[in-house]
Amino acid sequence: MLSVTGAPRRKIRVDLLLYPTHTLPTAAAPILVGVGLVWHNGVFGAVPVLLAFVSSWLIHVAGVFTDNYRLLADHPDVGEHPELNAALDDGSLTLTGLWWAIAACLIVAALAGSYLVAVAGIAAAILGVIGVAASLGYSLGPLSLTKLGIADPVFFLMFGIVAVTGVYYVQAGAASNVPFARHIAPQEVPWDALVVGLPVGAIVTCVVLIDDIRDRAYDAAKGWHTPPVRFGLRWTRTEFAVLIAGAYLLPLYFGWGSGSALGCCCRSRPPGWRSASRAPCAPKSALKSFSR
Repeated sequence: MLSVTGAPRRKIRVDLLLYPTHTLPTAAAPILVGVGLVWHNGVFGAVPVLLAFVSSWLIHVAGVFTDNYRLLADHPDVGEHPELNAALDDGSLTLTGLWWAIAACLIVAALAGSYLVAVAGIAAAILGVIGVAASLGYSLGPLSLTKLGIADPVFFLMFGIVAVTGVYYVQAGAASNVPFARHIAPQEVPWDALVVGLPVGAIVTCVVLIDDIRDRAYDAAKGWHTPPVRFGLRWTRTEFAVLIAGAYLLPLYFGWGSGSALGCCCRSRPPGWRSASRAPCAPKSALKSFSR
């Protein structure tokens, strides 16, 4: 096991900051759901999909960077990520460098999004602004989502509805002969686009809840009002179970449970329920300073 002082730069910059095992799947999931729907409806476009993913992922990464920036700047004594504190102390990581990384992510995301605005108009820009506000607002400022205690419903809406609807809209705009540039065309988005991503929104919210359970001692020290901090583990366990159940039942309710899709859903059910049963088991070392 690497010591705190011996953590290589790759571990600091990739595993802890870029966090690809977390950011890539959560950014890709609603994009893939939207792709499935546009493919079904015959308006698929490879370029809008790719740029929507790049923009979405970079906005998400900017939020992760901002979270770590606020942690190091405002709460250096919490000890949530000792490797980052050690890197800050030895100069291999700086707050200025982290700030520029946030700015770079948002600039590149805006460049990727400029094409989407060109083909889908003002609605694409509005969706981008909403995404940035939600991502940075997770931990930034006195009225952050975590301090207000509303991060989980916002994540559910963003990943379950906004992201899927957005990726459908920009692809419909690229495939349409009618320019969207100066107006919003809600008629281009079918009702399915508003509901097809709800299972994904539920699962991504479960990922957030698992992180909240793991970090509840640290979050309490930072003044964050996450579900485990505000309501305890029993409430969070129940919320997690309800979301997991909804993620598996909604496809059946909507009539999507047929063929290979139903088979994939059923095969993933045992790991899903095992995750639900293990979610409350936070490490004792992380909970020793906070109990409920």
